[in-house]
Parts: sequence; structure tokens; C-alpha cells
Amino acid sequence: MEESRETVDTLKRTLTRRYLLQAGTTGIGSLALGSLLAPQAFANKVAQGRSQFAPKAKRIIFLFMNGAPSQQDLFDHKPLLDQHHGKELFKKFDPKAKTWSKEGFIERTQRLTGMTSGQQSFPVARSNWKFKQYGQGGAWLSDLLPHTARVADDLCFVKSMHTEAINHDPGVTFFQTGHQQPGRPSMGSWMSYGLGSANENLPTFCVLISNGTGRPGSQPVYTKLWGSGFLPSVHQGVQLRGGKTPVLYLNSQPGESVDSRRRMIQRMETLNKMQLDAFGDPEIATRIAQYEMSFRMQMSVPEATDISNEPRSILDLYGPECQTPGKFAANCLLARRLAERGVRFIQLYHRGWDQHGGLIGALPKQCNDTDQAGAALVSDLKQRGMLDETLVVWGGEFGRTTYSQGGAGKAANGRDHHPRCFTYWMAGGGIRPGVSHGASDDFGYNIARDPVHVHDFQATVMHLMGVDHERLTFKYQGRRFRLTDVHGKIVHPILA
Repeated sequence: MEESRETVDTLKRTLTRRYLLQAGTTGIGSLALGSLLAPQAFANKVAQGRSQFAPKAKRIIFLFMNGAPSQQDLFDHKPLLDQHHGKELFKKFDPKAKTWSKEGFIERTQRLTGMTSGQQSFPVARSNWKFKQYGQGGAWLSDLLPHTARVADDLCFVKSMHTEAINHDPGVTFFQTGHQQPGRPSMGSWMSYGLGSANENLPTFCVLISNGTGRPGSQPVYTKLWGSGFLPSVHQGVQLRGGKTPVLYLNSQPGESVDSRRRMIQRMETLNKMQLDAFGDPEIATRIAQYEMSFRMQMSVPEATDISNEPRSILDLYGPECQTPGKFAANCLLARRLAERGVRFIQLYHRGWDQHGGLIGALPKQCNDTDQAGAALVSDLKQRGMLDETLVVWGGEFGRTTYSQGGAGKAANGRDHHPRCFTYWMAGGGIRPGVSHGASDDFGYNIARDPVHVHDFQATVMHLMGVDHERLTFKYQGRRFRLTDVHGKIVHPILA
């Protein structure tokens, strides 16, 4: 009788799905641990079948201008804004006749933000700054960007970017993750998952943040922007901060030796492996890999962030603020050092570009923060022979309106959000230098030719890294996800 009861109990356990999964988790956990402790080997397997071409770029430095720079005041020269300054931009619609008025220049067919939708007047607003053409490519640049002007022939200006997002949070999230709602993996996480690491002592994906002087404290950034979403958390970005402690909780405590730290990591690894064998949760494998990485970073991060060995010529190239941790210039120099050491994706966020008012006073400050250092990064990479294999990207979440927010005055002192067309520049890593792609209309309001959507931009960046954006996927909750969702096409005319 007792024997039959034991047999019945055994059969019950054997036939349940829970028992079956529990019994098989050791294999799953071992696979997960192997993929995380040998990410390059795992990435090579992932990349097989997802890449059918040699990569042009080995790494990406994304200079994200958080808050949305005004393209009409920086890159997109529109002489008609001077000629028609102060006149009504929009035509009026007669609902009875279903016709547009002859007065005005643009048919208003899109939603406006709550900050200007209540305005009774939408005056054309000229720029407060002069434009000139630079380089053999004849790129138009504002006099706010003298350093960028000197490297104009190394840049490709994409003047026909557009997005559906009209507010900051969904707009930034869309560029970073391919979706306006949070929860998806970030672009850097996809690169880490698909391509692996080129340096086992540093994270594959690093994040740097600086605060602009144009509008200090505006437009916060959140960790969700460099999160790994439903990918294993080992692929999330690691933020390097300004100051003596670039990575929180990385330094050993006073009196703790390297050997004692190593012994502690090994003992924690033993305990975590026991848990991994028991439950097979891939996140336990991730934790093991992250402890290993943090131990190696105790040596690699101080070395990477120490600029004391940089020659004076390089410090002068980036400008005086490159020696102040946390400044944009310092982050650009650090980005180059991280790129030299094999970091795959380096994301810089520079806040303060949200100029709904006070633009005339604030925009020069933002440009002073970024112009010299951004151009220096391109020049520095070029003189080291790294630019051809490093893709540098500069831009924000959307653009700014042709009409003035508030009265136009002598020039635009405030511009609202404008997702319909804006400008990015790209350099190196397989991008055609010295060209401009796409164009907006005569008022810089709608795209006139060659539109480039956010997903097109993402597909092109992945292509340059040797990845087919349609085939790098991850199955989650029964569906295969990708960075570009079900959209995106490669912008071939800007490829070298």
C-alpha cells in the first residue's frame, strides 16, 4: 500500500509541467550563464543569420541633444523667414466652402502642443543669427557653430528627419527604444545583445549625462532610456557620472584588499550558481556576470577616466571644460577614450535645449557647451584613424517650429515642438561626408523631399554596424520584437 502511494506521488510529480520545467532548468541556466560569461561567443551565434554584410562601423557615439535643438537657427537656412517675418504662417480653412485662404503659407493640418494651440496668431519668425556656407560641400551653418563649420566636410546633414512624437518623453523614448511607450530595450542594449563586447573589462554600453547652461535643470533623463527592457539585464547601459566616483558602489571599502574582494565575488558566485542550478532563472546568470564585470571595472574604469596622460594639444582641442568631470566637453573626451578601449555603444545626453522662451539668450549658451567639443570629437577620432570605424551622431528628439511661440518681435525668442521636420548630422562609420540629404520646404515646416523617419534612422545605424534590422529579434510574450518594430528602411544615399 505504501509502495503504491509512493508510485502515485512520483507519477504526479513527473507528469506536472511545473516539475518538468524544474527538472530541466539546469540546462537552461547553464546555457544562460555560458552566454553571459562569454558574450562575444554568444553574440557571434546571435549575429549569424542576422548579418549578411561587413560592418562599416565598430562602435557608435550618440550625442543626444535632449530638449530638441532649433534647426532653423542652426542648420536649416531659410531666407524666406527674413522676408516674411511677422506674417501669419498658417492659411485659414473655410469649413463651408472647404477651401483654404490665399493668405498664409502653410495649410495647418496637424495637431499643435498645448503650449501654442491656444495662440490666436502664428507669426513667421526669422532667426536671430546669420548663416554661411562652409566646406567643399557648401553646408549652411549658423554663426553659432564656428567649430562645427570647420569640420563640415566630415559631416552628413540629414535635413528631413521626422517623428510622430510631439512631446519630450515619448519623443526621446522613441529615438532610444523604437517605441514611444517605455519598456522596450534601448538601442545600445540591442547592439550589446546582437554584437557582444570588444572589451571584457568594460561594459558594452556606457551612458554619460551633462547639464546645459541654456536652460539648466530642464528635461530630465531617466534610466529607462538605457534600460534593457525584456533583454537580459546584462545588456543595459552603465552610467558613468562626473566626479571622483564614476560608477556608484564600484570602489572597495576602506581596508578591503583586492584579494579579499576577489574571494567575496567567488563565494557569491558559488551561492548564485547553486540558485541557478535549482531554479534556472537566466537573471541569476546575469547577476553572476555583472559581479564579474564590476570586479574587473574596479581596475578598468579609473584607468579609462583618468585624462592626466592626455597631451595639452588634445585638452586644448576639446576646450577648457574637458577637464571638469560631468561637462559635455569632458564627456566627449571620455567617449573617445571609451571608444579606444572597445566600448560598443556610447550614449551622451546633453540637457537644456527646450527653448519655448528666452531662445535668443539660451541657444548661444547651449552651442557654447557643445560646439567645440562635438567638432573636437570628430577631429580627434579622424586624426587617430578611428573615424572610419566610429559612427558619430548628433541630434534631438524633434525640431522647433517656424512660427514663434508668443509674439515674434525682432526675431524668434521662443519656438514650440515640431516633429514634422528637423536636422541630424552624422559622421564616420560608413557615412558619406560633406553632403546634405533631404530638404524641408521654403519655410522649414514640412519635408520637401527624401523623408527619414526615426525607424529609418535606426535601420541605417544597425546596417552600418553590420546588422540586419529585420532579423535581429528577441522573442518575448509570444512575439518576436525588434528595434524598428515592423518599420524602417535603410537610407542608402547617405552611405559611403
